Amino acid sequence: MAGFIHEFFGYPAENTSCVGKLAVAQRSCPFLKSACVKRFHDGKPAGVCAVRQKSQSSPPVICCPNRLYANNYKILYDIAEDAFDRKLNLYAGRSAVEKAKAEKGAVAVFGQGWGGELRLPKRKGTGSYFVDWVIARLGASGELCEFTAVEVQTIDTTGSYKSAYEALLENRGIVSDTVGLNWENVSKRIIPQLIYKGQVLQREDLCRKGLYFVCPSPVYNRVLLRLGGIDNLPDFPPQPASIHFLAYDYVLDKGCIEMPLPLAILERHSTTVYKIQEAFSSLELPSGNVYRDAIMKSLYE
Repeated sequence: MAGFIHEFFGYPAENTSCVGKLAVAQRSCPFLKSACVKRFHDGKPAGVCAVRQKSQSSPPVICCPNRLYANNYKILYDIAEDAFDRKLNLYAGRSAVEKAKAEKGAVAVFGQGWGGELRLPKRKGTGSYFVDWVIARLGASGELCEFTAVEVQTIDTTGSYKSAYEALLENRGIVSDTVGLNWENVSKRIIPQLIYKGQVLQREDLCRKGLYFVCPSPVYNRVLLRLGGIDNLPDFPPQPASIHFLAYDYVLDKGCIEMPLPLAILERHSTTVYKIQEAFSSLELPSGNVYRDAIMKSLYE
């Protein structure tokens, strides 16, 4: 496989503006306003937000989850409004209680950089219950009314983008490298996690709309492909067993290079954890005797 770095420290790889160069010089993430956390094995910040394969028809794919937290974690505000049917301000963990009393309601956020990690029981010594985010609606008296959970998934990469990184760092040169996309994780890791966590959340009295799954559009498309297509996942109204897919991606042409490209929800679909489980376990088998025919062909043709 071969591919390119598509976004570098928050800006399109083609960007040569002063603000883009400053982000590189500071090794900073413009989305979290902090140091880049995506690092090489030696600890150096990599600054790679998205990559694309060498094929002209291959879209860029976001590979850093922090890229999806642009515009002050807008995805969490989008989900809170959708899940709770109202616009409320979001606050980190326990600080939301007093804010809810003052504002006649608020949303408490638990997740990295916000309200910290919830103390959940462990399953056979592992943290299988954990989700990336829990957002909880508090009422006018600060009481817990309902909550939902959010899983965020980008794409893992294979190979290397070290040479592409060094070319961008040196003179903003754009060269290909061996970087590829680890699509195997879509069926191997992501879907089983959605099934398990969706079933756990269905048993929660206050989780009335299930689990939200946020990912880039290419990841969404690959998940649907593995599950047999959208027609194989009937749409259902929100319920405790719901899995809500939210596919975010770029909304401006890649020719706009002087700013971080904005993201928006390009596709959404709601089904249930049981329909996903059914689709995942339904294997499309080949016709009979494929091994025999292959052996015969190898031996006698």
